[in-house]
Amino acid sequence: MSVSPLFKWTLLGVVAVLALGTAIFIFWPEDEVIIEPVVEEPVPVDNSVVIGQSVEGRPIEAYAYGTGQNHVVFVGGIHGGYEWNSVLLAYDMMDTLEEDPSIVPDNVKVTIVPVMNPDGLYAVIPKEGRITWDDVGSAVSDGTGRMNKNGIDLNRNFDCKWQPTSSWRGNEVSAGTAAFSEPEAVAIRDFVRSNKDIKTVVFWHSQANAVYASECEEGILPVTLEVMNTYASAAGYQAVDTFDAYPVTGDAEGWLASIGIPSITVELSTHETTDWQKNLAGVKALLNYFASAQ
Repeated sequence: MSVSPLFKWTLLGVVAVLALGTAIFIFWPEDEVIIEPVVEEPVPVDNSVVIGQSVEGRPIEAYAYGTGQNHVVFVGGIHGGYEWNSVLLAYDMMDTLEEDPSIVPDNVKVTIVPVMNPDGLYAVIPKEGRITWDDVGSAVSDGTGRMNKNGIDLNRNFDCKWQPTSSWRGNEVSAGTAAFSEPEAVAIRDFVRSNKDIKTVVFWHSQANAVYASECEEGILPVTLEVMNTYASAAGYQAVDTFDAYPVTGDAEGWLASIGIPSITVELSTHETTDWQKNLAGVKALLNYFASAQ
């Protein structure tokens, strides 16, 4: 059977069209999909944690700096508004560590509790949250705000020689119904118990112009003397082994000594200053001391 030339060329055309269509189907690129890069907003670093609450429900906060294994803790405002300058010192120190993280050595971690007695602070400086020098105004240190809202001296509410009443400058003060009866003391106790890496705790007070070692039933821990002398020498404060101006029971530093944690009391020179340069030098010296600790 003969095939006409017209049919032959028609057939070839169909085959060509089919082949071209297949090629287009195979090789024609799909619509281009443009994937926009995901731009993530920087997540702010929150270095704070609420470790407890005051009698009136105000938060007791702790701020962390560094991630090393040698943990150094600083506490301000255990006597609230009576020692408001210790709170300002704590906040100034926090700002400095934020601005210059290199102050904290690589193998050191710092925690600052700026105000342990927020109700007592509020009684003198009625502002919620952080206070500044502008908030101080005409605040005086006449004893107001030393106690918590229950009228308890928090630095007599810890479990070292605790008694229901203790003394402060010759005056009898209430130490609570039992050791750790007050929520502020419980906050510090639980924080210490939950952080097994704590090497020392420093409490900022005023106004004895000295650094004191801590002790309980077993006397002064050897490392406590090294901590005291390191801070005092760098800051230019007098170093005093034992506080003997009047009997003290149930103090926080003594409780820490009783569980094997060296603790010191840094007393600022007045109730109205932070002795900033002195305490910055003391803090740096102490952090460098623990940077070389094993």
